[in-house]
Amino acid sequence: MNRDDALRLDNQTCFALYACSREITKLYRPFLDELGITYTQYVALLALWEQDDVTVKQLGARLYLDSGTLTPLLKKMEAAGLVERVRDPSDERNVRIRLTGGGQKLKERAYEVPGKAFCRAGVPAEESEELRDRLAAFLRRIHQTTMEE
Repeated sequence: MNRDDALRLDNQTCFALYACSREITKLYRPFLDELGITYTQYVALLALWEQDDVTVKQLGARLYLDSGTLTPLLKKMEAAGLVERVRDPSDERNVRIRLTGGGQKLKERAYEVPGKAFCRAGVPAEESEELRDRLAAFLRRIHQTTMEE
């Protein structure tokens, strides 16, 4: 690759990932609109359906989000009746996030979302799973590097 090619937009892995992420979010939007949630709320719910009653810090680490981004998101989710935010009785500095009945019930309606989204795009499940596994490994390597800084 020559010097100028190194700075071509189409040669940037970061841009390909960024653009793909935005397109996937658009792909999910109509199905999430039916549930009355945004994509960011969806991934927060996915994490909470795996492990409920976590601190904001734990949820932020799981989602790779800082508290400045996560706090307004959680306030909106609380206003929508999906989660509750409560002070940790063992350490008042920590806020715990818990699913409400409404947040738990939404899980049943969300089961179809991933399949519908990728079916709409015509992406076979095997291809999606292979890409997800490769990206997860890539993310782990990059995250390890950024944690060392």
